[in-house]
Amino acid sequence: MNIRYVQNKDKEFWYSLDKHLPEDEFINKVRDKRGYVLTLGDTPIGILRYNLFWDNTPFCTMLFTEREHQGKGFGKKLMEFWENDMKSRGYKILLVSTQADESAQHFYRKIGYKDCGGFVIDTQPMEIFLIKSI
Repeated sequence: MNIRYVQNKDKEFWYSLDKHLPEDEFINKVRDKRGYVLTLGDTPIGILRYNLFWDNTPFCTMLFTEREHQGKGFGKKLMEFWENDMKSRGYKILLVSTQADESAQHFYRKIGYKDCGGFVIDTQPMEIFLIKSI
């Protein structure tokens, strides 16, 4: 297993998992090193992307591994890598979010994130925000 910053060569794989990121933002993720790819050998199996909420707080906006690799600890490894990277850059708190009807909320709580708010947009389930001090 290896985790590295996203590169241009990852574009096809990235979009096989992430249907929400505009193409211009993919370019920014590569340039600004705000995304990671998890590989097994040479095969990519997972991604994590983030941005800066309020321009000063790292906010994980996508964490996903291929279905056949879910539930095997790879998401936790990606989160640990991101947390350590953010800590080494001097950040003190991290944010994540997930919809109230998604099981990811339990995963985030299990790895130390605490509920800190949420909001509702139209007919979508509530978006839950969670925070962690590092």
